Amino acid sequence: MFVVSLSKDKIKKSVLIGVAVVLITLCSAVLLKYIGDAQQSRENMGISLSAVSEEDILSFISNYGWQVDDAPVEVRDVIIPETFDDVYNNYNEIQLEQGFNLEKYAGQRVKRWTYIVRNYPDTSPTDDFIRINILVSDGVVVGGDVCSVKLDGFMHGFYLSTDGE
Repeated sequence: MFVVSLSKDKIKKSVLIGVAVVLITLCSAVLLKYIGDAQQSRENMGISLSAVSEEDILSFISNYGWQVDDAPVEVRDVIIPETFDDVYNNYNEIQLEQGFNLEKYAGQRVKRWTYIVRNYPDTSPTDDFIRINILVSDGVVVGGDVCSVKLDGFMHGFYLSTDGE
């Protein structure tokens, strides 16, 4: 005869672990679906991630509806940190929402191309405080953002934010 006895504490721990596994699985599934939707949307729009030339980068930007000057205001190497702090975790959330993931590039050097956006809503084409940053690794766009460099600025993905930012 085989007898198993479980205390209330063991049952509680088992239930909590089971609930945690289910929640993690659900969250992962939702995140993967969201990333897949962003990638599918980009593919449906015919947006190429090729960034071998400056013309490729300008084409990528224009596919999102942004008008920029022909020349970047800055091109510089950036190292994606090995370990993400809160700032980089928040930045990567923006990337995940648009189908990118900078965790793949942790510890690597990427090139950041920065352009002035001339057609941001509620700004003048002569304003120079709205920027688009394109992160490129080995000739491929791997992320980026649209932001304001004003003190009370904002940052969002390549699509125009619909929540008032």
